[in-house]
Amino acid sequence: MTSAAFQQIAHTIPHSPGIYKYFDAGDTLLYVGKAKNLRKRVSSYFTKTFTSYKTHELVQRIGRIEFTIVDSEQDAFLLENALIKQFRPRFNIDLKDDKTYPFLVVKKEPFPRVFFTRRKINDGSEYLGPFTSVGKVRELLDFIRQNIPIRTCKLNLTESNIRKGKFRVCLEYHLGNCKGPCEGLQTEQEYRDGLLQLKNLMKGNLAPVMQQFRMEMQQFARDLQFEKAELMRRKLEHLEQYQSRSVIVSRHLGNLDVYSILKEGDIAYVNYLMVQHGTIVQTHTIQLETHLDETEEEVLTFAIGQLRDTFNSLASEVIVPFPLAELGASAEGGGNTGKEDGIPFQEPAPPALTIAAEDGPQPEAYLAGRQPVLTITVPKAGDKKKLLDLSLKNVNYFQEEIRRKKTLHLEGKSDMEKKQVLYQLMEDLQLPELPVHIECFDNSNFQGAYPVSAMVCFRDGVASKKDYRHFNVKTVEGINDFATMKEVVFRRYKRLRDEKAPLPQLVIIDGGKGQLGAAMEAIRELGLTGSMSLAGLAKNEEEIFFPGDSESVKLPYNSESLKLIRRIRDEVHRFGITFHRNQRSKGTFKNELEEIKGIGKATAAQLLKTFRSVNNVRQQSLESLSEQVGVAKAKLIREHFEGSKDSATGDL
Repeated sequence: MTSAAFQQIAHTIPHSPGIYKYFDAGDTLLYVGKAKNLRKRVSSYFTKTFTSYKTHELVQRIGRIEFTIVDSEQDAFLLENALIKQFRPRFNIDLKDDKTYPFLVVKKEPFPRVFFTRRKINDGSEYLGPFTSVGKVRELLDFIRQNIPIRTCKLNLTESNIRKGKFRVCLEYHLGNCKGPCEGLQTEQEYRDGLLQLKNLMKGNLAPVMQQFRMEMQQFARDLQFEKAELMRRKLEHLEQYQSRSVIVSRHLGNLDVYSILKEGDIAYVNYLMVQHGTIVQTHTIQLETHLDETEEEVLTFAIGQLRDTFNSLASEVIVPFPLAELGASAEGGGNTGKEDGIPFQEPAPPALTIAAEDGPQPEAYLAGRQPVLTITVPKAGDKKKLLDLSLKNVNYFQEEIRRKKTLHLEGKSDMEKKQVLYQLMEDLQLPELPVHIECFDNSNFQGAYPVSAMVCFRDGVASKKDYRHFNVKTVEGINDFATMKEVVFRRYKRLRDEKAPLPQLVIIDGGKGQLGAAMEAIRELGLTGSMSLAGLAKNEEEIFFPGDSESVKLPYNSESLKLIRRIRDEVHRFGITFHRNQRSKGTFKNELEEIKGIGKATAAQLLKTFRSVNNVRQQSLESLSEQVGVAKAKLIREHFEGSKDSATGDL
């Protein structure tokens, strides 16, 4: 659809919050999105020019648009998550989590049984969970049964059957694990009081259970029933020991959801901690695959909706590492500020288009169980910050485990299987020799400042971490990806040449043609032309191109060759980002703004936060800078950049 074609029907889309659906010509649902302003959001697909191939492909396929108006942004958020979960459109974020989780069911029957199940049946029973760790919950259930007598038999304990004396107590009664409701030795109300205690324990709320046990112990003591009082004392001690083993952050925190995210390329990992009454009762990490270059904020917002629905969370406060404008107001980390999320677009050939308000199921069907407005907290210190740090530790561990398993899977292959992948790569890229030694370079910077580079090495298709190298840029002033790439490639292969060390058969430059050209300049200056093959890897389309070629090479999407290239690319990203974070945390970096006399670290940070990069600061007018830091500092900044410009051009 062209932008002109869309403009003919744009006026029919309301300026209201809601969700929109894109269908192709065959009426297949392609994408579901949410917006606080439907017309503005949908129009962004046809009025902005970016370079994302995936979004170009989506827009090219749109044949029909439907939208549903809702009352608020949160309703749009809930409805979007429900529709994505139901229809799983191919261009939406893909949740790589198809597990079925067990529930603890309190059966709807006289003297309800309590047991595990993976099937939820609409029979009026109460389902607790779901739970991610079956072993831990079984352990907890065994612990509960030692302290709260719950029947384990399958007898039909109707009032008439008990009155007729159809049943006799079993061994569980004589062991003290059951109070004998089958013979009428326990009333249904007493049994339900025990179930209430069980539910409190499953939710981590030990205080009311311990209070009840304490009261019973005191009553037995007053009645001179010292054996029963001693039994209750032991149960109290048992509960206190269990409580000391539980992960308790603070009993004053109440009920919270904690989320953290780690995103690399198209893959994101989100960790979830469910906190109830100050105790972590659930923890789970999921993997997601993005399809339209979604931001971390968009991915985390989607994951929160999915996880809260999956685990039936009713917590009214959510702890996250950064503000989420689409969910609610921030409590601790400053106000939530957000903007309408733009989607990259390249104009395709127009298919037929129709647009209509959705006449299918209305939002009430999805929003019947709507939750209260969430409080979004971005903590800076205290117990909530400790929880967030714990979640971040979990998500990093999960990612490392995924990577380790992938590596072990590759290392478990025979030499012949490894060689087959390399032979396939040699054939697909038409390399002159087998790439048993591959090196890959990537540049990294933060908001246009603090440039560093990283290099990873793969031997026989497996990461050789002892050969990894990172580079602090020495000769390049400011941010210049081309010059940076030339410097680090020159330094790397000058060293190998001087030491007469073996050169790699394939060198991958993670960047555009400009960076590949800069790397080739370094190779030519070293006199190593023809000693190795250099290839550039496009960041968005996963295309591979060689120096001087006008056409790129596209490997089959699921080929072993491309999978190996992706592994190498993801590894150099991870290694570079980790090094960059470590350098920032050590205070190693000092950007160009801090070198201006009279401009301190706080002012430099404020300018980078506002204008996103040093280069953008360089292009600001005196008036624009004055609005941010005042006239005096703005003049210092302008004089610095104008002076450096004159020096660079040779002016006096």
